[in-house]
Amino acid sequence: MSGIIGHTMYAILAGKAADHRKLPVAPLIHRHYSSFLCGAYLGCDVQTMPEAVCVDTDQDVGYGTAPLEKSPLTGGKVRPWSLDFDGKSFRPREIHRMFYGRAHLVFGWAAAERKQTVPWDHLPDFCAAVVQDAQELFGPGERQLAYLFGWMAHIVGDSLIKSVQPGIELKLLDGKYTPKNRPIQDLVTYHEIGVKELGLNWPALLSDLAGTPVEPIQPHYMRVARPRGELAARFPNAWSPQLAPLLGEVLNENRRYQAIRNPRLVKSYRLRKIGTEWACSEELSRQTGGLTYREMVEAADEADFRHALWGIAEEIAHLFEQVIERSPSLQELPTEKHVSWEELTRRWRRKSR
Repeated sequence: MSGIIGHTMYAILAGKAADHRKLPVAPLIHRHYSSFLCGAYLGCDVQTMPEAVCVDTDQDVGYGTAPLEKSPLTGGKVRPWSLDFDGKSFRPREIHRMFYGRAHLVFGWAAAERKQTVPWDHLPDFCAAVVQDAQELFGPGERQLAYLFGWMAHIVGDSLIKSVQPGIELKLLDGKYTPKNRPIQDLVTYHEIGVKELGLNWPALLSDLAGTPVEPIQPHYMRVARPRGELAARFPNAWSPQLAPLLGEVLNENRRYQAIRNPRLVKSYRLRKIGTEWACSEELSRQTGGLTYREMVEAADEADFRHALWGIAEEIAHLFEQVIERSPSLQELPTEKHVSWEELTRRWRRKSR
């Protein structure tokens, strides 16, 4: 399934939790919301690229590392897709093996590099060092900070939903995160929670997300850059600057292909009315074992899916707090809201003459 719907929702809810806790990063997150949401997806999932090319249409299809036997556009043949760079071709699985663990830190490293895994209790220190370097080495801009907190949201959300770390209980059909229940998670998150409860405009959110620029801080936190700053001082291992040019191409490709995927995903989640009932696509229903959309909603309610999302957002906000505790510069950020027009009107009312 998409991945992007879950990770975007985790970040959206974490942003609300940060607001509730009055964290000093909450205002800047909302000032640069698209970058925050982009960090929550493309800040980690560097395998966001095609898996294949549709032979009939010559269009990129599929999702990197997920096998594809036929074109989802025509049902016809596909040929493997590769990223061509510097005279070499890289399949998505190779790119995943090189970079996935470097973004996720606490899991996902290739077998030969598993010793580079960052212990969970070191994650706040790692993230705080990156925040310090972002401000001292990459300029004073806020946008990169919003992106970084989105990246942190992804690490925590993935770790909890994939049971890398304990803390979230969810028994939805056959488990917490499975091929059978992921369509339920995506559809309920998209429609019941996103549209109905939160009033989200998913097509706009996803489009803005994919349109945000690559942040120079990303190769630094992935340690695919020249070692420097607080991060290199505290975590001197695993630096691979020779991979930086390739990673730059990968990050650009992530955004290019996500812009192509967005309308396809929105179309795949579309519901249609049959009599008095809403129905999802036959493909998504088949993946769940034949459940109707109403049965999917009921299964999510029975599993208390919303509470699991709440728990993920709480854990993400907790990491935000831990990073802020280690970052004096973040503690100094202003937390007050902007002066309202009503307040300016009151202050600047014409004085009587």
